[in-house]
Amino acid sequence: MPYINMKVGKKLTEEKMIELKAALGKAIEAIPGKSETYLMVCIEDDQKIWLAGDDTTPKAFFDVRILGKARSEDFSRMTGELCRICSDLLGIAGADVYVTYSEYADWGWNGKNF
Repeated sequence: MPYINMKVGKKLTEEKMIELKAALGKAIEAIPGKSETYLMVCIEDDQKIWLAGDDTTPKAFFDVRILGKARSEDFSRMTGELCRICSDLLGIAGADVYVTYSEYADWGWNGKNF
């Protein structure tokens, strides 16, 4: 049960959002046991994002949440994938990308909890 919320500091086309959604579906596999099967993605484009007081270049922020636990190296691999996606698909440098991770013991879906 992973969830990725992406905020990005540029306007995206519907086609670009679909391309990002597909890339995020692959990227979540960097965390063992996770796949696109239950992945929920939210992409919020055209956000005003400052980093170190600067907004002259587009930025991106990812909030990644998972059911269960993962190793630090798995999250590190995921961060690398998210930065690569931003660079390749959006022209946003890794230095302009922040990523947070949250792990949950309880997660609800379809009227029950896992």
